[in-house]
Amino acid sequence: MRFISALWCLVVCGGLLTACTAESDDLQQWMAEQRRATKPRVTPIAEPKKYVPLAYSESSSFDPFSSDKLTQALRRETGPANAGAMLVAPELNRRKEPLEAFPLDVMTMVGSLNRAGQRVALVKVDNLLHQVRVGNYLGQNYGRVNKIDENEVVLREIVQDAAGEWIERNTVLQLQEKAQ
Repeated sequence: MRFISALWCLVVCGGLLTACTAESDDLQQWMAEQRRATKPRVTPIAEPKKYVPLAYSESSSFDPFSSDKLTQALRRETGPANAGAMLVAPELNRRKEPLEAFPLDVMTMVGSLNRAGQRVALVKVDNLLHQVRVGNYLGQNYGRVNKIDENEVVLREIVQDAAGEWIERNTVLQLQEKAQ
C-alpha cells in the first residue's frame, strides 16, 4: 500500500511539472511577442547651447577690485539715512515679558490706579487682568510703555519698514469702557 501511494504521488507531481513547463513556454512566447510589438518612445533632448566666451577688455569695464568701489559701498552702508536706523533696533537679548506673547489688538485697557505714587494700568488679556507699569513691554512689536494716563497707555514700538530698516512708532492703548 505504501508503495502504491508513493507511486501515485510521483505520478501526480510529474503531471504538475509537465503542466508548469507547458505554461512557462506559453508565458515566454507571450513575453517575446510583447517585446517585439512595443516600440520605446524617447523624446529627443534639446541640443546644448554653444558656449561663446567673451573677450576681456580691461579698459571698457570698471575694475571690480578697485578701492573706489569699496569706498562707495561703505558710504552707502554708513550714509546719513542708515546712521539713524542703526540706532533703532529691538533688544533681542533681554528676557521677554508675558504680555509680549499677545498682539495689541487682543489687549484692552480696563482701568488705571495709583500705587505707591506710581500710575499702574490694568490690562485685560484672555480674561486675565495684568498690572502694567512704565517700562514694561507689551505686544509682539517690542512695544515699551512710555506713559500711563487715566485713559490710555502710550507705547513706543520698534517695527521693520518695507526696506527692512527698524523704525520707531508710537501706539496708544486706550481705555475701553464696557457698554451697559
